[in-house]
Amino acid sequence: MAVTLKKTFSILICLMGGACLSGCGAYNFTGGDVGTAETFQVNYFQNYATQSPGSTFDPGLDREFTLALQDLILTQTSLDLVTSGADLLYEGEITEYRVSPMTATAEQRAAQNRLTMTIQVRFFNKTKEDADFEQRFSFFFDYDANSQLASVRDEAHQIIFERLTQDIFNQSLANW
Repeated sequence: MAVTLKKTFSILICLMGGACLSGCGAYNFTGGDVGTAETFQVNYFQNYATQSPGSTFDPGLDREFTLALQDLILTQTSLDLVTSGADLLYEGEITEYRVSPMTATAEQRAAQNRLTMTIQVRFFNKTKEDADFEQRFSFFFDYDANSQLASVRDEAHQIIFERLTQDIFNQSLANW
């Protein structure tokens, strides 16, 4: 009798779990709602930051950011990456990449610098047009003023890219 009760209880738990998962519809475990979309495309994010006063040039920044956004969407959804004709399309520009002093020492010297990166993003959803948007996303990384940007660049990009790509993902697919 006890074995049958355990078996029945196990089956009931499995059925309830399956019902919960199937009730999630197009959501995946990370919270992205891809709806009926099956593919996505991330066009190359051009680096126009050098056109704004005070911006710093970083060769390869555009490629690195484009790949970071592609990687995030690939890992957090079941969508396939394509080069044209996608259900979801991301495109935009890097509009700011600037280092500025943040805090001062008693000798009126910078104690900390801030690297700020701003992205202008356009998102198009062929399966749900009311989800389209154009929006600016920005984030920063603070570092010691005695350090050169080159020495903290990798860490700065990791932190900035992680935040910017997650913000873009949330705006386009999280539906919060």
